[in-house]
Amino acid sequence: MDISKIVRDIPDFPIKGIVFKDITPVLSDSEAFNEDIKKMEEQIDFTKVDKIAGIESRGFIFGGVLAYKHSKSFIPVRKKGKLPYTTPEETYALEYGEATIEIHTDAVNKGDRILLVDDLLATGGTMKAAASLIERAGGIVQGMLFLIELDFLNGRKKVEKYKISSIIHY
Repeated sequence: MDISKIVRDIPDFPIKGIVFKDITPVLSDSEAFNEDIKKMEEQIDFTKVDKIAGIESRGFIFGGVLAYKHSKSFIPVRKKGKLPYTTPEETYALEYGEATIEIHTDAVNKGDRILLVDDLLATGGTMKAAASLIERAGGIVQGMLFLIELDFLNGRKKVEKYKISSIIHY
C-alpha cells in the first residue's frame, strides 16, 4: 500500500505558501493506519526504549499507539500552557513562526531511553526542542520516528546526531 497517495495536500495552510500534509485520510482508513503503525514498528528496537514521547498533537496518535502496543510509558510533549503541572520549556523557530513546548518535570527520569514520535519532520525545530527537553531532564534520546519527512526542508540536519526513521519522504 502506498500511503503517500492517501496523504492529502492542503495548499496555503496554516498560512499562504505552505502546503500542509494532511494525515486525516490515513487515520480514517483503518488498513492504511494499521500499515503505518506496522512500518513504524519495523524501524525501532523497542527493547532499547523505556518511554515514548509524542509531540502535540498528531505525534500523540502514533506515539500513543506505539506506547500501548509495546507496554511503554507515554510522555506528552505539549504546547506552552497546556500541561497542568510544573514544566520546563523550550522555544524554537517554525517554518512560519515561533513556538514553545513543555513536558512535566517528572516525565523523564535520569537515564530513561526515550523514543520521540511525531507525524512529520519539516524544519526539525520542534524535534530539536523536544530532544533538548528530554536531555535537560536527564533522559537519553534513543531515536526519532516520523510518518512523513519533507526532505526538501532539510530538517534532518538539525537533529542529525540522533537516529532518525521516516516512513514517507516528499
